[in-house]
Amino acid sequence: MSTEQEQALVGGWTAFHPLTPEDKKVFEEAMHGFVGVVYTPLEVSTQVVNGVNYRYKCSASMPPSEVIWQAIVEIYQPIDGKPHVVGITRI
Repeated sequence: MSTEQEQALVGGWTAFHPLTPEDKKVFEEAMHGFVGVVYTPLEVSTQVVNGVNYRYKCSASMPPSEVIWQAIVEIYQPIDGKPHVVGITRI
């Protein structure tokens, strides 16, 4: 199956890939106002459903500490409405 076919497969997750400007916009909108841990998206995987599910692979830190870990931030973008965080998992 080609990459284009995988991306068009409804319900299937894409492979993790670099963020597009739209992916960055969804992340920033969903994380607006989030305080405490700073999440920096590195890659994203998407799933087309009734809207779009996003899995952002992120580096995470809690300033001023220099400790950095990895996390998956899951965001749902409904067809009509604002994207919102549905889960954060430390990996």
